[in-house]
Amino acid sequence: MLPDAQTPHQTQTNLPVYIGNYKVLRRLGEGATSDVFLALDEFRQREVAIKRSHARTAGGSPQGDLSLRFFAAEAALARRLQHPNVVQILDAVPDHGVPYLVLEYVPGATLKDFCRADRLLPLDQIVELGFKCAMALSYVFRQGLIHRDVKPANLLVPLDAEGRPSDVKVSDFGSSFDLHSDSTQVHRVGSLAYMAPEQIEGSDLDCRTDIYALGAVLYHLVAGRAPFDAPSQTALMHKIQTEAPASLLGSRGGVTAALDAVILKAMSGQAADRYADWESFSRALSSLASGELVPQTKLYEVKDSQRFNMLRELAFFNKFGDVELWEVVRRARWRRYPPGQMIYKAGHEGNNFHIIAQGEVEVFRDGTLVASLGEGNSVGELAYLAPNPALRSHSADVRVSQACTTVSFTPESMAQLSNECRHRFDRGFIEILVRRLHAAHEAMAHPRRIM
Repeated sequence: MLPDAQTPHQTQTNLPVYIGNYKVLRRLGEGATSDVFLALDEFRQREVAIKRSHARTAGGSPQGDLSLRFFAAEAALARRLQHPNVVQILDAVPDHGVPYLVLEYVPGATLKDFCRADRLLPLDQIVELGFKCAMALSYVFRQGLIHRDVKPANLLVPLDAEGRPSDVKVSDFGSSFDLHSDSTQVHRVGSLAYMAPEQIEGSDLDCRTDIYALGAVLYHLVAGRAPFDAPSQTALMHKIQTEAPASLLGSRGGVTAALDAVILKAMSGQAADRYADWESFSRALSSLASGELVPQTKLYEVKDSQRFNMLRELAFFNKFGDVELWEVVRRARWRRYPPGQMIYKAGHEGNNFHIIAQGEVEVFRDGTLVASLGEGNSVGELAYLAPNPALRSHSADVRVSQACTTVSFTPESMAQLSNECRHRFDRGFIEILVRRLHAAHEAMAHPRRIM
């Protein structure tokens, strides 16, 4: 029988060998009320993070009772939050008053590491990370939650080979406020440096409270310092409630008036003066990148935010939710074709398909133009969907007539998508095939109209 979390075997470094059924590998961090460990789920052979309350704060004292309240709030969200930019809570175990959470493990760092003046990120990358956080928190809000503790340390970032953030995930929902819960919830929690005035005052909260906090995080990432500084907590609260943050213009090279305006609007002292919702804030952030209103680190790079917004505009993806769209952004192969490029040739076998995101293609049969297809249409799907190899040969030439950007998948990349995402693709293909059949019947003046 494995040792439990309350009476674990200890190593020479005072590290538990097991917490529940999870083999502890090393300590990741320690907070006021909990420890975080890297552990191995031996059954699924995957690494997880274990967040375990300190035994001394597990209950029976004001601090302990508060710790248990935070655990209960986070435990209630186990398996409920499913978004690529939100850390998944895999399990919650009460374990005799020393509760622990099993979380998705995100190797890398937190955005706190990039708030220092000597480690500041490029401005376009800060905007991109802000967009992803905004979309994730928009999803969280649609689940009825206000995070209430959005801060750099709670934004986890996997790192690329150069040590730069390659993505971001929102974590730590112990302080979240559930708008749909009837139970009494703790108020006035969070991290003061990023708190909106109404949160300090204990007033009613909505999504604009988290919008303020994310704006404060972006401010810190841009300037290398928090929006407000004061010698005491009381003085800091007074500043947040009565002053506006200083302009970011001149804080570092490349800061534009547009970037300054977006962040300061998110941090307006009055909630009514902020962005009304996450959709408005995310659009403002993405427009900074698409409109080149911040310096571009890599010229001609198509950023994830641009791809996401491009997909949202296409009819093919209008039944896809945000979670499924992010799957497509990450799993698809994005290709650019110049005019005149052949995508398919008649007689060639294929198993991939393309959805046209920008541009136009022409379809030829025996040298005769039979169709022009633009944004939102697919090509190659019949060869992809064919039940046997004999049907996978392309029956037409497909040539680019206007410079194209396409979203391409193969059976292997489709297999990596969730069942829900693949279902949305199937529906999209059916709608396209019905439209084409209808158009073919109309062209032949068929008496029976297909609706």
